[in-house]
Amino acid sequence: MSDTVALEWTPAHKLREMIANKHVSPVELTLLALARAESLNPKLNAFLTLIPEMALEQAKAAEQAVMNGDDLGPLHGIPISIKDLEGVKGVRQTNGSLVYKDNVSPADALPTHRIREAGAIIIGKTNTSEFGHIGTNENRLGDACRNPWNLDCTSGASSGGAGASVAAGITSLAQGSDGGGSVRIPSAICGIFGIKPSQGRAPRRDEGITSWNPISFSNVGPMTRDVRDAAMMLQVISGPSPNAEPVVINEAPPDFVASLERGVSGMRIAWSPDLGGSPVDPEVCAAAEKAARAFEAMGATVETPEFKLGDSEDVFWTFQAHYRSRAYAVNGQMLEDHRDMLSDYFIEGLEGGKATTAAQLWMAEARINQYRHYTTEFFSKYDLLLTPSLASTAFPINQHPEVLGGRPVAHKLWGFTPFTYPFNMTGNPAATVPIGLAENGLPMGLQIVGAFGDEPAIFAAAAAFESAHPWADHRPPNS
Repeated sequence: MSDTVALEWTPAHKLREMIANKHVSPVELTLLALARAESLNPKLNAFLTLIPEMALEQAKAAEQAVMNGDDLGPLHGIPISIKDLEGVKGVRQTNGSLVYKDNVSPADALPTHRIREAGAIIIGKTNTSEFGHIGTNENRLGDACRNPWNLDCTSGASSGGAGASVAAGITSLAQGSDGGGSVRIPSAICGIFGIKPSQGRAPRRDEGITSWNPISFSNVGPMTRDVRDAAMMLQVISGPSPNAEPVVINEAPPDFVASLERGVSGMRIAWSPDLGGSPVDPEVCAAAEKAARAFEAMGATVETPEFKLGDSEDVFWTFQAHYRSRAYAVNGQMLEDHRDMLSDYFIEGLEGGKATTAAQLWMAEARINQYRHYTTEFFSKYDLLLTPSLASTAFPINQHPEVLGGRPVAHKLWGFTPFTYPFNMTGNPAATVPIGLAENGLPMGLQIVGAFGDEPAIFAAAAAFESAHPWADHRPPNS
């Protein structure tokens, strides 16, 4: 059905048009995605589970709907992956943990349900760190997920498999989630676009205390090579639901796709190289500043005010106290029952949560409220805040950078990502856009942060930058 176009690199919104016009078949696209996954996964370990039989059954039904002239959903017939922290009915869900290696989801998670209802074809579950607990993708289920730009390097995490899959051209769409940077970290490291929406914009179902998610921080978001694709997908997974988790925006989302045409003319944009003092690699910082200054040529004003939530140590440990205490409340019994099956970093996190006192947690909550007030006031003066997405490029697996820009990082596992987790605490939407390759041949990213609820401003800026500085032709060697 298709012509000579490279379908694996075609944006999802164009594939959707081709499907509707009968120029390409959902079955053809699904077979291609599965073949690429099977070919590349031995190198990348991007998928923990592939579901070819279920995917082809979905694809055949999608193709029949096209032939019947049925109404088609916005993602109709497009292959997609689901991160292995979200349920797909009847499919293995490991949560990146050896403890759950044989667990099967009894139902679709709310984001999965919405993606399925929009017509997308789910081809499998992508790799993640154990319970999404760190920003690199190692777990005890097998080999680490590897970066398609350099197989010796990390893919980032916790949506590492999603990032590697999209960057390598397996699918054009991937579902990720972000509790401390887990959409933005792998997107930046793998050279793709990813957005964490405002807290509550794209909710999950309310699972009460049994949910592993730190529900005040974690957000479901799209990961794509194309900004329009992400806007289209976020539209699908956004909006209130009668059984959604408590933190939810109870209003219809704005039109994200329409915002792509707005441009940035007249916007007042802030640039921060280090969020008040975080160590950062000079090459990464210089590239991000050059990208930030590019918005001036598009009609925006770019200024460099101070943005500092507080002492970086306090900000980090506030995040950790809150995150770890919730992890321990839900999964603490694993320390007694399955300690020998857990990753070292997950043990450390659970033990950290166990040791967190009520006073420390209360202080963390108080600081988070202060951070949110500060950020709200800041965005009363600026439309957007720009920062480097990460403080370094990808690094060899299990070799987290300890010194950046000649300065030691305070926290080895988190030192490369000081720019992401603050906006999980404040709830602001934040995205990463590719800004080119460093001298080591690895991708770099620019983080775009917006006022709470203002994803349209982020999409407008990202689309304008993509148009002026296109990145889609940058394809990794392992693809």
